[in-house]
Amino acid sequence: MKTLKTLTLIGIFLFSLYSFTSVFQDDWKVPEKYVKMENPTDPEEDLAIGKSLYNKHCKSCHGKEGYGDGPKATEMTGDLGDFSSEEYQEQTDGTLFYKTSFGKDDMPEFTKKMPDDEDRWLIVNYMRTLAE
Repeated sequence: MKTLKTLTLIGIFLFSLYSFTSVFQDDWKVPEKYVKMENPTDPEEDLAIGKSLYNKHCKSCHGKEGYGDGPKATEMTGDLGDFSSEEYQEQTDGTLFYKTSFGKDDMPEFTKKMPDDEDRWLIVNYMRTLAE
């Protein structure tokens, strides 16, 4: 009987721990207005600027090719994503813009570092080039 109580307590503890951590690891909650948002920039123009901004602000964590393997990646606790993956590339431009702008968990908010929306849109355009 003592063993059963101990196992039950351990089970409850593990379940609550799983529930607690899963709250923080939920998928992004992107507002619908961003999901449907149209990219106002031309993906063919200013790609060099997007790449430069990516290298300055994103590469240290997400890596040169967007695999999530940058030099700072080991310091992060969440999944940094793989920008080259089909799953990532299937997201709308507005969704990527939202994630790039407002961040979540280890992903910082960039609306203050890059207050010009166009800069963040140019990064979205560059991230599209990382598809395999």
